[in-house]
Amino acid sequence: MAEMNTKAMYKLSYGLFVCTAVKGEKKNGCIINTAIQVASDPNRISIAVNKTNYTHDMIIDTGLCNISVISQGATFDIFKRFGFQSGRDVDKFADFPTHAYKTAENGIPYVTDGVNAYFSLKVEKTVDIGSHTLFICEPTAMEVISDRASCTYEYYQNNIKPKPEAVGTTPKGQTVWRCMICGYEYVGEELPDDFICPICKHPKDDFEKIVK
Repeated sequence: MAEMNTKAMYKLSYGLFVCTAVKGEKKNGCIINTAIQVASDPNRISIAVNKTNYTHDMIIDTGLCNISVISQGATFDIFKRFGFQSGRDVDKFADFPTHAYKTAENGIPYVTDGVNAYFSLKVEKTVDIGSHTLFICEPTAMEVISDRASCTYEYYQNNIKPKPEAVGTTPKGQTVWRCMICGYEYVGEELPDDFICPICKHPKDDFEKIVK
């Protein structure tokens, strides 16, 4: 049986995007790392959105969304706003500066600060792929916003995401499991197999064990 070193997954290249949607009066968005052109004639874009994200449910209900392509000019603030909190609990646009986003013709906002392009998408087909839903979409609008290079997942890890602080000694010397994506720490001898990081929504495989 072939070996399964899950760290090989980190060698795949990813971009990073803000996926936004609107339902009624509610505007929301989340960070996704899968948006690709899957056909050129007709032009089609696929995006994968985690089912735990509130934006996912909004896209299911409305069939519409926008994606803003994050550039290397982005700051960590955009990731904190759209990636480290849930739209079920907060209004992510409540205190978002009006100069940092615009509203497209489909009525959905798209980010303008720290991005280099945006696309308005209309869902044609959905595919259930387990933890995520794959949306096959028709682009109905697109625009280049800046000439800055796109932010890859590797660039985010090396240049934008703050380096995690050293793990402090726990009161009883327990084991600490640290999320390698966002730095969230879980204290306990064993990390449940179905554990999902409450901050960035990544699974157990993305946690490292640190014994103090």
